[in-house]
Amino acid sequence: MESNEEVVEIDSLEKGLLRDHGHGEIVESEEDPILYTATFREMEDKFVKYQTAQWVLYSLLLVLAWGIGLFMLLYLPVRRHILRKDIRSRKLYLTPDAIVYKVTRPVPFPCCGVLKKEKHVLLPSVADVVIEQGYLQSLFGVYSLRIENVGVRRPPSDDVQIQGIANPIAFRKAVLTRLSSLRNEAYPRQISTIDDVPNLRLGQSALMSPSKSIRYDSSTYPGEHLLLQKLDEVGSSVKRLQTLIEEQQSLPSESLE
Repeated sequence: MESNEEVVEIDSLEKGLLRDHGHGEIVESEEDPILYTATFREMEDKFVKYQTAQWVLYSLLLVLAWGIGLFMLLYLPVRRHILRKDIRSRKLYLTPDAIVYKVTRPVPFPCCGVLKKEKHVLLPSVADVVIEQGYLQSLFGVYSLRIENVGVRRPPSDDVQIQGIANPIAFRKAVLTRLSSLRNEAYPRQISTIDDVPNLRLGQSALMSPSKSIRYDSSTYPGEHLLLQKLDEVGSSVKRLQTLIEEQQSLPSESLE
């Protein structure tokens, strides 16, 4: 009987843990709402035609060079199938903190499985969103989206590049709008922290001795400290002049005596 009760208790604990884990996943997804979602379905045919034309051009060049292009032409139907699977699986969306890009593409031989890729680009690290279109892309109406990173400039190949997005201008506008709002939110915080620093220093100086607090205030305001130093130097120089004048006046009186 005791063993049966223990089994029931363990099952209830496992169910509770699974339920808590499920609620945790829901809360995590609710914490990152999607602000904007890019689409790729509208550009599927154009993207496949563009990639097919590019593949055929490379194949013809390799046929003339080494003859490998013939195998590439035979592989073209499989290539088109992979491209369609690729663009249908793409997901690109904007969250309050990052740009998320997910894709699941088949391997060169689809029977061997798929490759999953998930990229998160934090918005504070984004410098700009560049829209590019080459000559061959312009013939098919395909655009490329490149996300530049902040910091040391790296070659464009290291940036996140995405082809086949349906409306890149709207996505770029959404990202830049979110970036500007984040910067506007961070600016008042910086001002408040700067305003809090003098108050903190004044509170610390009140706890110190008078001599230390005066020394601390003088270091806090370097302009006033320099002004006081100049006034002290002027006062000492005036005193020296007075002593010199008195000495010169005393010398003639002594000579007359």
